[in-house]
Amino acid sequence: MTIRIATFNAENLFRRPKVFGLQDPERRKEILDDFNELVALLDKDIYQEADKERIAELIVKHGAHDPAAGGDHPFLVNQPRGGAKLFTVGQSGGSGIRIVAKGRSKWAGWAEMARGDLSWQAVENTARVMAEVDADILLTVEVEDRITLDRFNSQVLGAALGNRPYPFNLLVDGNDNRGIDVGVLSRFPITSVRSHIFDPGESGQPVFSRDCPEFEIDVAGEPLWILGNHFKSKGFGRASENDRRRKAQARRVREIYEAALGRSPRVVVAGDLNDSLDSAPVKLLLDAGLREAMTHDSYEGVLPGTHGTGKHDEQKLDYLLFSPELWDTVTHVDVERRGIWAPRTFPSFTTVTSKIDQASDHAALFADLDL
Repeated sequence: MTIRIATFNAENLFRRPKVFGLQDPERRKEILDDFNELVALLDKDIYQEADKERIAELIVKHGAHDPAAGGDHPFLVNQPRGGAKLFTVGQSGGSGIRIVAKGRSKWAGWAEMARGDLSWQAVENTARVMAEVDADILLTVEVEDRITLDRFNSQVLGAALGNRPYPFNLLVDGNDNRGIDVGVLSRFPITSVRSHIFDPGESGQPVFSRDCPEFEIDVAGEPLWILGNHFKSKGFGRASENDRRRKAQARRVREIYEAALGRSPRVVVAGDLNDSLDSAPVKLLLDAGLREAMTHDSYEGVLPGTHGTGKHDEQKLDYLLFSPELWDTVTHVDVERRGIWAPRTFPSFTTVTSKIDQASDHAALFADLDL
């Protein structure tokens, strides 16, 4: 039997953080860096005076202290009514705030990204990409939660597939507070899942930015394991720290992969690894015996990447890595790029007319296997 396995970073299905809709990449990076810095500061056990000053500065800078003051703030700090407070607002509604909590355990609340609805055309274009690929097993990256995945499958994707939604879907909420999780849609039964959200890194914090869920899928009576991933991005924060985290994540995925081989020779490591084919993290996985789909002889595409225009090696971010037994069954590999708006490089769907209504800035990567 022939089955198709695919991975697609959908960049959310219905709603995504507003910051990702900004056209100015420098402004987007500034906001995300500020948000990540704020979250790190808020997680400290004890707030020093310098910490309090910086927390207040970041909150006021982005209007994060006033949830009622319109919908343009990129992120907010929520303080549940009646709970212990992080800050108090200046008198007469002034813009200044005073940090009153002494540390993370002394207040109740959290910082979160403000979200906005995707255009309906973008939602439909996301479904169109998935329908054109028509995979039997589809790993979905940057998905809000399982209920959202289920609703998208039944209410949007099913229609695009000719009223035949996927019978099985699963997602475990991971460590990213922006609602970008890793899930799976399958035409074969999903018989078990193993989450790794608590696997510790060197610092004692979770090693995975999201998770590395292990989905066990029953394919004609034989188990096939999909290890879904979304490694730490290069785009935000310090490059050296991001590189270190991706390498640690790859090291842990390799351990999980080698353990999975003890249960079945059919293992796939898939998802957005946020690094190029010649990078140290990806080489760690290749050195374990995994083979990458786009290096297969059947891939006839001229573009090496899967992100944006795909013209450059460093735009190779999305992966289907196969164990030796599965690699020997691969018959065809291709990339569906038409959901991306890149008119100077390749044609898009006629329904994709700009970055606003593109499905994602990632292409979908898929492979056919003769099992």
